[in-house]
Amino acid sequence: MSLAGSTIQAYRQRKIESLAKMSNMSQDDVTTGLRTVQQGLEALREEHSTISNTLETSVKGVKDDEAPLPKQKLTQINDNLDKLMCGVDETSMMLMVFQLTQGMDAQHQKYQAQRRRLCQENAWLRDELSSTQIKLQASEQMVAQLEEENKHLKYMASIKQFDDGAQADTKTVVDSGPQPVTSETLQELGFGPEDEEDLNTSQFAQPTPAHSMAASAAVGYEIPARLRTLHNLVIQYASQGRYEVAVPLCKQALEDLEKTSGHDHPDVATMLNILALVYRDQNKYKEAANLLNEALSIREKCLGESHPAVAATLNNLAVLFGKRGKFKDAEPLCKRALEIREKVFGDDHPDVAKQLNNLALLCQNQGKYEEVEKYYKRALEIYESKLGPDDLNVAKTKNNLSSAYLKQGKYKEAEDLYKQILTRAHEKEYGQVSGDNKTIWQIAEDREENKHKGEGATANEQAGWAKAAKVDNPTVTTTLKNLGALYRRQGKYEAAETLEDVALRAKKQHEPLRSAALGGVDEMSQSMMASTIGGSRSSMTTSTSQTGLKNKLMNALGFNS
Repeated sequence: MSLAGSTIQAYRQRKIESLAKMSNMSQDDVTTGLRTVQQGLEALREEHSTISNTLETSVKGVKDDEAPLPKQKLTQINDNLDKLMCGVDETSMMLMVFQLTQGMDAQHQKYQAQRRRLCQENAWLRDELSSTQIKLQASEQMVAQLEEENKHLKYMASIKQFDDGAQADTKTVVDSGPQPVTSETLQELGFGPEDEEDLNTSQFAQPTPAHSMAASAAVGYEIPARLRTLHNLVIQYASQGRYEVAVPLCKQALEDLEKTSGHDHPDVATMLNILALVYRDQNKYKEAANLLNEALSIREKCLGESHPAVAATLNNLAVLFGKRGKFKDAEPLCKRALEIREKVFGDDHPDVAKQLNNLALLCQNQGKYEEVEKYYKRALEIYESKLGPDDLNVAKTKNNLSSAYLKQGKYKEAEDLYKQILTRAHEKEYGQVSGDNKTIWQIAEDREENKHKGEGATANEQAGWAKAAKVDNPTVTTTLKNLGALYRRQGKYEAAETLEDVALRAKKQHEPLRSAALGGVDEMSQSMMASTIGGSRSSMTTSTSQTGLKNKLMNALGFNS
């Protein structure tokens, strides 16, 4: 065998031995070894090419029977040169395969992180499926309504007597200070933005105290207490899915009001609003729209076109159109409601801010992001100046504004708002932020920076998780999920998983407490209703027919003789 052949054989042997050792080598070592082999083969190829050219020159013009040895060597050199070129190509292919494998490993790690996130989401879904339909439909708004209903139910037995006394002097309106909120104000709902990577924002369903009722009284109309109480009863039954009780209650009350007061009366309009909201919850949008338009016509005729009750009905119509996806039809209604509220309450009233939020959400669904930012920022200024930086509406509005930023790709602005919400919630519960008292987003970013160290959570980090999970605030939990989704979009998987883990802990920690609280309120409410209409709670829930229950409630409220 020639010297060149021996050299090639030796290189091949070394290449085989190096490949055998690759299983114990790091990725960088494997890459370096392959490149070394490739360079050696390329050097040999150049050397053989030079020798081949020299031999070809030397045998050029020589006859076939002359100089057989140089020709034989030339043939061997050319064969070896072909083999060397194959070896270089094989090494290049191995490098490409190894780089592709590295890319696949990185993609595999990414998929593993996504799989863990999906497992967490699966756990949330299983938790939600284990709860009952009543607990799913219950919310913080339901708690607030039941608390107010509790106050009314304590005096239900005397409502009829109260109404009789009030009717004796229908032309005199006494402003005795703050009054309960109107039934239609309790149902002024906002639109939630589209759900993008779990970036959900809260709707503003809670009213601001008393101002709408005070404005109504100032122009000579106050919603009777029995209608407010009936509204709360209807809402409770509707939230439980008991429409077979809620709808007949509304229809019977509407019929009695039309008999006693006539069709064109503000109380009839209020009752039409209540029934429309029940139909809306049943997804009977056409019937609900007809009732709301009828109520709007009555209120404009009886109370004037600039009355807060007219604004409330306009807003309910806008909400209804929004739920049907008719955002362009809803926008002028919402703007007119805003003009009325600004005229009655002033430009910096919380009710105006609530209407601005609704208008911003409508514009967001139409892609009008400049208007969206303008409305949200103005609403945020009103809430912060009138209700203070710790008011829940401030955090909700910031969440909504962050969602608008995300849809425009303004990730830095959205991230800053999420961090403001979490920092404010942390300071409110645990004091000023410091090196030993970090917010959960600071802990998440620290873990992202130190993930290559492979260390477990420190005692401070564990304490931070526990603190964040104890904050019983749905807006904070939503913000944790939203910021986690934003981190994941930025490739900060360790930070994202930290926030998602805290959100899951908070959900599991507070769900039993909320369920127990809602159950307790519901039992107390049913017990009080039963005692008011002269029966036991068991008779209301089991043995009483739907017609009998409706008649007893209507008698207690003073609608039937």
